[in-house]
Amino acid sequence: MSRKNAWEKYDEKSLKKLEKLCAEYRTFLDNGKTERECIDTIVNTIEKAGYVELETAIKEGKKLVKGDRVYSVWMNKSIAMFEIGKLPMTEGMNILGAHIDSPRLDVKQNPMYEDGDHLYTYLDTHYYGGVKKYQWVTLPLAIHGVVVKKDGTIIEMNVGENDDDPVFFISDLLIHLAADQMTKSAAKVIEGEALDLIVGSKPIMLSAEEKESEEGKAKARSAIKSGVLDILKKTYDFEEDDFLSAELEIVPAGKAREAGFDRSLILGYGQDDRVCAFTSLKAMLDMKKHDRTVCCILVDKEEIGSVGATGMQSKFFENAVAEIMNLAGEYSELNVRRCLSKSCMLSSDVSAALDPSYKQCFETKNAALMGYGMVFNKFTGARGKSGSNDANAEYVAHIRKLMDDGDVSYQTAELGKVDVGGGGTIAYILALYGMNVIDSGVAVLNMHAPWEATSKVDVYETYRGYIAFAEGANL
Repeated sequence: MSRKNAWEKYDEKSLKKLEKLCAEYRTFLDNGKTERECIDTIVNTIEKAGYVELETAIKEGKKLVKGDRVYSVWMNKSIAMFEIGKLPMTEGMNILGAHIDSPRLDVKQNPMYEDGDHLYTYLDTHYYGGVKKYQWVTLPLAIHGVVVKKDGTIIEMNVGENDDDPVFFISDLLIHLAADQMTKSAAKVIEGEALDLIVGSKPIMLSAEEKESEEGKAKARSAIKSGVLDILKKTYDFEEDDFLSAELEIVPAGKAREAGFDRSLILGYGQDDRVCAFTSLKAMLDMKKHDRTVCCILVDKEEIGSVGATGMQSKFFENAVAEIMNLAGEYSELNVRRCLSKSCMLSSDVSAALDPSYKQCFETKNAALMGYGMVFNKFTGARGKSGSNDANAEYVAHIRKLMDDGDVSYQTAELGKVDVGGGGTIAYILALYGMNVIDSGVAVLNMHAPWEATSKVDVYETYRGYIAFAEGANL
C-alpha cells in the first residue's frame, strides 16, 4: 500500500512544466485574494480561451454544440464553466468543483472608532471561517474589497500589496506584561472582539478658522478618526456611512513565495482552496478530448457552510445547467435531473498534510503526505463520518483506474485521527443529486493559517489528475 515520493519520477522536461505551472499558480494567488478578485482573474483568463458568457449566448439564441465553451458568473463570487461534449448532456457531465473563499477577517458594517485617549483609529472586524485567532496578530495585513455607494457606484479597494502601499496590523500585548495572558488557553488568548485593525494614529490637520467652526470642533473631538475619514474621502470618495454597504476583507499582505532552500514548496495565503480552484481551471483549459460535457464549479461560502446565494447550497448551479441544456436543445425538468444524477464529480478541497511536529494528531497509515501527489478522501466529516459524502467502492475503483492509466501520483487519506477532529466540503451537496462524488485535492501544511504551504509536485500532479478525470470520467 506504500507509494513513492512523486518527485522521484520527474525528468528535466517534466520539471520545467511543473515550474511553469507553479509560477502561474503563485500569480493566481497574488491576484485573487478575495472571491471577487478570483472571479475577475478567472473570467479574464477564460474569455481569452474562447469562453462566452451564458447571458450573451442566451440573448443571441446560440445553439450549443460540441466544443463550445460557456460560463456563468453569479453575484461576482461564484462561477460555473462548461465545455460541451459530443454525448447528450442526459448522459451526465464530468464535474470539477472547488471553493474560492478562504478564512479571513471581515470589516463590520459600523467599523470605525477612535480609542478614548486619541491614540489610534481602528476598524472593527468579524473573523470568517475557522481560524486560530492568535495567528492574525502582529502581521502586515491588507484591505481588499468593494464599497458600494447608494447611487450604485462601486469603489474597489486593494491597499497593502504594492511596495509603496501602507499596511495595517492588529496589536498584541508585549511579552513583558503578558503573564496573565499567557495563562489563557489558545482559544482565549486573543478574543474575537480584539481583532481590531489599526488604520491610523495621526490627528487631522485643521486651520485656525476650521477649528472655530462647528464641523471643525466635531472633527477635533475625534481627530485621528477624522484624519482617516478625510483620506478615504479624498482617495476613494466615500463617506463613513458607506461602510454600511461595503464588503472589505482583511488578508495577509504580501505575495506567495517559493519556500525551502530547494524551492520545493509554495507559501501563500488562501491556498485552501484556491490551489484546487486553480488546478481545476487549468485542467478545463488544457484537456484535449472528452466525450461528455465537462464542467468546473468554483463557489463561495464553503468555509461557513456553503450557505447563501453564492454558496453551493443555492440553486445557481442547477439553474445554469438548465440554461445550458436549453441552449443545447435538451431541456426538460426530467432531463436536468437525468444529467445531474448521471454525472461524476471530483469535489476538490485541500487535505491536512502529515506534520511530524504534531504526529500525535494523525493516523500515519491514512494521512496525506506532502510530496506524494494528489489526495483522495473517500470520506470527510467528523467522528462517525458525520456530515460526509462517503464515496462508494465502485466509484473509487473507477477513479483509481483513471489515475493509474494517466500515470498520476496519488494517495488516499483521512483528516486526522478518529475522534480528533474533522471537516467538510461541498461533496455532500452535489451528492444530493445522486451523482458519484469523491473528495480530492492537495495536501496543505498550516491549513487555515494566514500563510499555508503546499508542495509544487502535489500541485502539478493534482492538475494532471484533474485532466485525467475530465477526459475520461464516464462510469
